[in-house]
Amino acid sequence: MTTSEEIAVEMNRQEPAVPLSDWLDKWVLRTGYVISWVYAALIVIIITQIVLRYGFGGGLPVFEELQWHLYAVGVMFGVAYAQANDSHIRVDLLHMRLSRNAQRIWEIIGILFLVYPFIAVVFFNGLDFFYDSWRINERSDAPVGLPWRWAIKAVIPLSFGLLFIAITSRLIRDTVLLFRRGV
Repeated sequence: MTTSEEIAVEMNRQEPAVPLSDWLDKWVLRTGYVISWVYAALIVIIITQIVLRYGFGGGLPVFEELQWHLYAVGVMFGVAYAQANDSHIRVDLLHMRLSRNAQRIWEIIGILFLVYPFIAVVFFNGLDFFYDSWRINERSDAPVGLPWRWAIKAVIPLSFGLLFIAITSRLIRDTVLLFRRGV
C-alpha cells in the first residue's frame, strides 16, 4: 500500500527538490490520506443502507444524509490532495508544447490571476455560509436527519484552506525552479 510519504517521494523524482514546497506537499498529502478514509466509512454506510432497504424493507434517512456528507468531505479535500500530488486535470494542448520554464511561468500566472482569486471568493463566502449555519445551529430538514448542518458547511472553508496551501506549494516550487540555474 502506498503512503502519502511514498507518493511525495515519487512526485519529487519528477521535480527537483524545493524543501519548503516538499514539506507543504507532504503535509497536504498526509492530511488527504487521513481524510480519504471517509470513503471506507462511506462504503460501509452504503452497504448497510442497501441491506436495510432490500433485506429489511426500509433504510434510515440518517444514512442517506450521511452518505452525501461523507462523499462531500472526500471530494472537497480530495481537490487539495490531487493538486499536491499533481494528479489534477490539466488541458495540455498548449502546456505540453511549451518549454519547462514557459510551463512554470504559465502555472505562476494561472495561480496568481485565476486560482488564488477563486480560492479567496469560495473561502470567504464559505466562512459566511458556515457562520450563518452555526449561529442558528442549523440541522437537517428531515425530522430524523442529521443535526449540526454547520459541520458539513465547515468543510467548504477548511478544504479550500487546504487547497490554498497546496496551491501555494506549487507557486513556491515553480517560482524557485524558474529562477534556479541548471534546471
